[in-house]
Amino acid sequence: MSKIPYKIYLSEDELPTQWMNIRPFMKELPEPMLNPATGKPCTKEDLLPVFCEDLVDQELNVTDKYFDIPGEILDFYKMYRPSPLIRAYTLEKALGTPAKIYYKFEGTNTSGSHKLNSAAAQVYYAKKQGLTHLTTETGAGQWGTALSMACAFYDMQLKVFMVKVSAQQKPHRKAVIETYGGLVIPSPSDTTEIGRKILENNPGTGGSLGCAISEAIEVATHTPDCRYVLGSVLNHVLMHQTVIGLETKKACEKYDINPDIIIGCAGGGSNLGGLITPFMADKISGKNDIHFIAVEPASCPSLTRGKFAYDFGDTGKTTPLMKMYTLGSGFIPSANHAGGLRYHGMNSVLSKLYDDGYFEARSVEQTKVFEAATYFAKCEGTLPAPESSHAIRVAMDEAIKCKETGEAKTILFGLTGTGYFDMTAYQAYHNKTMTDYIPTDEDLEKGFATLPDLCALK
Repeated sequence: MSKIPYKIYLSEDELPTQWMNIRPFMKELPEPMLNPATGKPCTKEDLLPVFCEDLVDQELNVTDKYFDIPGEILDFYKMYRPSPLIRAYTLEKALGTPAKIYYKFEGTNTSGSHKLNSAAAQVYYAKKQGLTHLTTETGAGQWGTALSMACAFYDMQLKVFMVKVSAQQKPHRKAVIETYGGLVIPSPSDTTEIGRKILENNPGTGGSLGCAISEAIEVATHTPDCRYVLGSVLNHVLMHQTVIGLETKKACEKYDINPDIIIGCAGGGSNLGGLITPFMADKISGKNDIHFIAVEPASCPSLTRGKFAYDFGDTGKTTPLMKMYTLGSGFIPSANHAGGLRYHGMNSVLSKLYDDGYFEARSVEQTKVFEAATYFAKCEGTLPAPESSHAIRVAMDEAIKCKETGEAKTILFGLTGTGYFDMTAYQAYHNKTMTDYIPTDEDLEKGFATLPDLCALK
């Protein structure tokens, strides 16, 4: 075979026409969501006041392996998909490694990240249902940007609760959301009952995704023709993101690329799950032995230091209970620059797979992440998002191991977006004002203390 090109593009005709549902492939299903009022598994009726009906059906489906992507969503995808699989030749040379390094690049659309894959789907289903308003949260701003784009396309009103510290660090991301018509409210805010309570209990807090989710859900449930949409964590969001992994697998098969290691950053889990799902389904059935690695911030280590327990998805304790790796819904992480990874919990499917030993998790400090991001930018010419740079850090570490051992492994990671709205963070790194905060065991215990008592629900 001739040399593999720098950028591998699939044709428009090769765009996946179905999303993949990993749950029917699993040997044992994750525990169901519970209604906190009853302690019993959530029904469709329990979820309909908060979420769109089609999304609820997808969320609760544990039997269908594939869902057809509606034609209108495929037409939207074709504006920016398929996205390229890129061979990092220059990075390989700079590291002096025998390893082959590939990355799936999701930063080619205007939103700058993978988030548009689910935003387009969720807004489409909301419009189909006849809704007129949506609410959401956003951490780093990628989800808020993507959703505002989709809402503009489908003529839908949007209110975005943006984690306060991220809104302060990334005013230009806020401006883009507003350009597309979204209303941005730094969270926690005094515009909701839950926000006011959080501010009373935590004066001066920079907020968290859990806080922002609570405010968004409160508004959604008190506004006519309005629903809440989420950018990660839930299973239907992960499923929409499998378009990433399906494209990646098809490109690998087309060029006879066989990954030994697949790496993704992990916050709520949708991009990691979206990338690995088709490969993980094969691993579960014994068709490959790929080593999967999830990478999270040392400041918010839900997988590496969390507990596998039922917990609320938000600080205000308004969501259903999910069995997941969690730091406790009351945990508010330090104001690190990887805003999209500052979530206290992890998707329930990924939590189950991790607990069953199907992949490894690592946590990395902020300065090491930006060291890798800067190195990558100089080699590959793309400024990566802080979130994605967690995966870059570990990909580089694995490539260096190959240099030391002489093994020519094939490493693949997800580059979920660009970092051009994260210059405050890059500047802090270059000015050496960036710090690494790692929560103590005592810090984590405060979060664990907020875990619900399931016995009290019965």
